[in-house]
Amino acid sequence: MDIPGWSVWIALGLVVLQALGLVPVVRRLRGSDSAVRFKARLDLLDVVGSLLLFGGMLLSLAVAESWFWLTFAGLGFMACVYAVKGVHWLRTRRRQAA
Repeated sequence: MDIPGWSVWIALGLVVLQALGLVPVVRRLRGSDSAVRFKARLDLLDVVGSLLLFGGMLLSLAVAESWFWLTFAGLGFMACVYAVKGVHWLRTRRRQAA
């Protein structure tokens, strides 16, 4: 199956956008509030998972070897990060309700 060349450019654009998304996350890591730094760490891990996901897609489209396993690694990484974010959200919600 022949994959069109424009799909590689779309995947590359998504990787660049995710890399640019690192800038505000790194700025929040330098803050003095520990809660803000914790959320920034989770966001940093989310961006790293997204970069793995999109990087795996880009490499599997661009090179002949199969790099699609990076996509699955990114999905698993992002699932773990979102699970931690969900638990954190539930804990803060329960504290506010009590």
